[in-house]
Amino acid sequence: MWDNALPSFLIGLREGLEAGLIVSVLVATLVRSGHRSRLPHVWTGVLAAVGVSMGFGAVLTFTSAGLSGQAQEAFGGVLSVVAVAFVTAMVFWMRRSARSFSGEIKDKVTAALGTGAGVLILTSFLAVGREGLETALFLWTTGQAAGESAGPLVGAGAGLLLAAVVCWALYRRVLHLNLTRFFTVTGAALIVIAAGVLGYGLRDLQEGGVLPGSTTYAFDLSGSIDSGSWYTTLLSGTLNLTPQMTWLQVLAYGAYLAVVMALFVRGVRGADAPAAVTTPPTPAPEPAAGPRVPRWVVPVAALAVPSLLAGVLVSLDDAEPASAATITVSPADCGKGFTAPEPGRRYFQVRNTGRTTVEAYLIDPATAAVYGEAEGIAPGTTRALIATIGGGSYAWRCVPADGRAVTSAAVRVSGHGTDTAVLPVTEKDLAAPLASYRAYVQRGLAVLLAGTRTLQHDIKADRLGRAREDWLPAHVEYASLGAAYGTFGDFDAKINGTTAGLPHGVQDAGFTGFHRVEYGLWHGESAASLTKAARRLTTDVAALQKDFPRQDFDPGDLPLRTHEILEGTLQHELTGATDYGSGTTLATADANIKGTRELLGLLRPLIDKRDPKVPTAVDSWMRRTEQLVLSARHKDGNWTPVDRLPVSTHQKLDGAMSQLLEELAPIPDLLEIRKAA
Repeated sequence: MWDNALPSFLIGLREGLEAGLIVSVLVATLVRSGHRSRLPHVWTGVLAAVGVSMGFGAVLTFTSAGLSGQAQEAFGGVLSVVAVAFVTAMVFWMRRSARSFSGEIKDKVTAALGTGAGVLILTSFLAVGREGLETALFLWTTGQAAGESAGPLVGAGAGLLLAAVVCWALYRRVLHLNLTRFFTVTGAALIVIAAGVLGYGLRDLQEGGVLPGSTTYAFDLSGSIDSGSWYTTLLSGTLNLTPQMTWLQVLAYGAYLAVVMALFVRGVRGADAPAAVTTPPTPAPEPAAGPRVPRWVVPVAALAVPSLLAGVLVSLDDAEPASAATITVSPADCGKGFTAPEPGRRYFQVRNTGRTTVEAYLIDPATAAVYGEAEGIAPGTTRALIATIGGGSYAWRCVPADGRAVTSAAVRVSGHGTDTAVLPVTEKDLAAPLASYRAYVQRGLAVLLAGTRTLQHDIKADRLGRAREDWLPAHVEYASLGAAYGTFGDFDAKINGTTAGLPHGVQDAGFTGFHRVEYGLWHGESAASLTKAARRLTTDVAALQKDFPRQDFDPGDLPLRTHEILEGTLQHELTGATDYGSGTTLATADANIKGTRELLGLLRPLIDKRDPKVPTAVDSWMRRTEQLVLSARHKDGNWTPVDRLPVSTHQKLDGAMSQLLEELAPIPDLLEIRKAA
């Protein structure tokens, strides 16, 4: 526990001292100016800030708890990076302001005295609230890294308690502290800790699918270092250094530490000489006032309201992390600690006690249907898993990265059934749809090659009007093969590339394919200047047709393409970004819809078996979107350019496509290939 407590102790001490000094200055300023009666306003703002900070921490906890395993990783990773940004800014701000922030706060209080109570409450609330929110966010991220350990809470509590004692001693002039030196030393230590939090956060983003490189390791010592040893635990708890780290983690850790520490040290060397804290003397007490509402009422109410709101959020969720069961997963101890849970939404802490990364699944042992999953649990780390428990059998299946799956003993839960389980998909399940789709693409490539040859002959014969007519059928044929983009590899950039990233734009030698020909046909280029581009297009398509049967196609890509094709359409075709003169991006969008529909037809039996509501919703929104796209097609076969659509039509089209993407979003998760199968 103590290894996880140190970072939180440091942040609790430092942030607590900052907030405590602010409160001390607020109180001393009011007392010195003879406005002791205004002190309840200060405590009102301070306690409200504390309550909001506590509520913020609760919201983070229970928002994360309601997400899927992969979404939890992404959520935690984003907040870790945000926490690093806040802590970095805080370290530099306090290094610069240690000498002057007391005077700044006094000025604000003095200005507030001339106005109503609300301004003074707001001044104290904002002054303390920033520290509280930073503390809540950083403690949440360190708590995620620590898993079920109570270390972060213990460390933070000890740090805040010590900060309160120090602030009281400073206020009473019992203690003199060189604040500049204190914040310099703690700032350097926090930079080191923040580098580890950054690495941890980026790892979460990799495991959440937001960033690439989740399996590209800079080093992997998990096989030679005991993940449970004291030194491994110490490094992991304090610095977030683990036996297994990716290149992205290592590079980010080193770059952050080198750059930020260098800037910090340079700023320290250029700083003025430090000064000690002094507190103004306390004047004589004010005359007694008449009867009034007890002073404690408003501060207590300010603290109680946000705390009660946080409590409501907690009570609305049946899964209580405080009482979460800890389940250990490894080839040797799969499901250890698992007993029959009560029905309802339950929260599990899944701890990897092995020496290799593990995928953990809560399953129905009879059907292998998955109730919940925690992916990519590194040795010695913990992941949260949420599952809705009903009547039935439950077991844990542990799948190590380099071994065979192990299933725990099953437990029986009495009660009503639940429909939250998802039948796992195997590569075998996707084999038939994949074979059918490869055949579809192969047939499409034959039609595409004929179309590009016709286009090439038109240009060679200087029939540019005819070439403009033949360009579109060839291009939409290619677009209808959209689900295969991922496996076309370098051919896609050659055949359908744009000027994005090319230094010389449309004049760049790397600008080739359909859009290069399109640009020339609709910008007055001669047949002689376009002949080479058209010939190269045909050559590249022929090479793709020959190479395609030998190309690898990951079966797991099929479900992803149901969403990715039209996601690209929304980003590129519906914005006109890929229009190089023909004004036919909506024709391309229509072809992309047809390609998506072809793929969905092949996958529909698998989707229906897992969630029959998804295809129904998808079909409805696909029809609406297709109708809006086809409204831009004229009887003569020409298309309205997307930038000339009526504003209302364009808005409806964007909205329909966005909703269609929302309906398609569950399919990759439903048809994810799970090792638990």
